[in-house]
Amino acid sequence: MDSAAGAGDVEMRPDDLPDGLVIADELGHIRCFNAEAGRLTGSVPTAMLGRRIQEALPLEHTDGRRWWLVTDPYQGSAGRSGEPEHHLLLPGGQEVLVTTRYLRTTPGGPLHRLVLGLRDAGTRHRDERSDAELIATVAHELRSPLTSVKGFTATMLDKWERFTDDQKRLMLQTVDSDADRVTRLITELLDVSRIDSGRLEIRRQPVRLAEAVGRHVETLVNGGLPADRFTVRVAADLPGVWADPDKIDQVLGNLLENAVRHGAGTVTIELDRVPPGDHHQEGTAVTVSDEGPGIPEEAMHLVFTRFWRGSDRSGTGLGLYIVKGIVEAHGGTVTAGRGARGGARFRFTLPAGTPAFMV
Repeated sequence: MDSAAGAGDVEMRPDDLPDGLVIADELGHIRCFNAEAGRLTGSVPTAMLGRRIQEALPLEHTDGRRWWLVTDPYQGSAGRSGEPEHHLLLPGGQEVLVTTRYLRTTPGGPLHRLVLGLRDAGTRHRDERSDAELIATVAHELRSPLTSVKGFTATMLDKWERFTDDQKRLMLQTVDSDADRVTRLITELLDVSRIDSGRLEIRRQPVRLAEAVGRHVETLVNGGLPADRFTVRVAADLPGVWADPDKIDQVLGNLLENAVRHGAGTVTIELDRVPPGDHHQEGTAVTVSDEGPGIPEEAMHLVFTRFWRGSDRSGTGLGLYIVKGIVEAHGGTVTAGRGARGGARFRFTLPAGTPAFMV
């Protein structure tokens, strides 16, 4: 392979690969240096061909040790097949993730080809920061209810006889409410984990969206909100929807809670038929809008990301991220925008149809 494009002794073009690829021959001279490797290192791929790999890629460990001296692929142990992924530095401090493979013509024989895979370390750092923020958020959200639970239970155990029945009932109700709060947080964390790993399980069955919306509104009204705070509009002849009723309840609950907590005025829930089109199939759209301050334009693209909590910074910031994951797992879409009266407007669609096993 004697060109940066790799048009030689391989079937796939190295430039088509998403990761950086560098291949050196038995003498350590570079024979392949693809486009992504050039982007990561800031080098011109064609200018790297023929150069010694140790000179072209003077990699160092983060503690300053020279990586080539530590690994010594050409003179080191012939029993090795490669090196696991290492976090290394290029000149100037550019961070890259490097994986190495040693190709030999015979087991234990001299090195025939040295293959390096290069990846941008930025994504790894972003994931690590996101995980750290998740841990910090969880710790913060758990501390308050657990402190309350511990305080009330310790007080009741220590001074049980001193409290009236009404006082005991009030403290137990508080403990019960805080336990529900912890349960909801744990459920959110499990959902985030399943969404991130693509393992969110959907158990489809017929779902009556209008009835589901009605139940949620009734629950909120029974919880103390005025009935005239909500307006529900349901179009005629909505198509049937096959979905996971528990997951759809979670979506509706998150969106309505978001509208009540962060919005103002009337919360309007609309159910409409989505006609089939060139880029989507027939389905049902659910729109939840309020009359509050709405979402700032500059934050609109962040709404469905982890930890976005709006201006008041309350909650975990995971609810809308979970909404997006659940809707997309059903094959639907969800969008955020500004409502007709200035508040936030969320709209999600679910495709109509019957599962294949029912056809």
